[in-house]
Amino acid sequence: MKKLVLLILLVGGSLTAQAQAVNEIKYNILNTIIMTSVEVGYEHFIDRDQSIGVDLYLNDRFSYYPESKSKGKKFNTTSIAASYNFYFGGSNGENGSGYSVTPFLKYRFGDFEEDKWRDDVLVQETTDMNSVIVGFGVGYKWVKNDSFTIQPFANIGRNFSEDVNDRFMAIELNAGVTLGYRF
Repeated sequence: MKKLVLLILLVGGSLTAQAQAVNEIKYNILNTIIMTSVEVGYEHFIDRDQSIGVDLYLNDRFSYYPESKSKGKKFNTTSIAASYNFYFGGSNGENGSGYSVTPFLKYRFGDFEEDKWRDDVLVQETTDMNSVIVGFGVGYKWVKNDSFTIQPFANIGRNFSEDVNDRFMAIELNAGVTLGYRF
């Protein structure tokens, strides 16, 4: 019995000594301040310098295009993105710290409404925002005690929707600062 208890303590102690946080939830505070958009994400580390991620964008906008309710412009869009993140140059022994390069695939759905005058009549035009966006991002992530993170980043993506490209443009820029917690 004593040997069994000693074995459990040794195995349990070695597992907790080597355990690092491999999951991270994050929130882009900058997009909330600038665009009233909510961006939350989850990241799972598959290696010390690689992770896969999923982000959800509520009230997503095209790049930093302004929404003006007084001028009759409104985004009704949501997006989901999947990414594969590469980290390098960070603190030794910490998962996912330092510079990052992030290829991603994003799907946006919803519409954009705006009021326009046609022959002295105010009409509401709707642009279908359903589109696939492929791109990549760069950033730098600081990690504190393998628990809290902060990451400024910038993304560029190519939009593959004719409706969106006719109304806006094919290239979309995005930036932000995420605050995260690892567990």
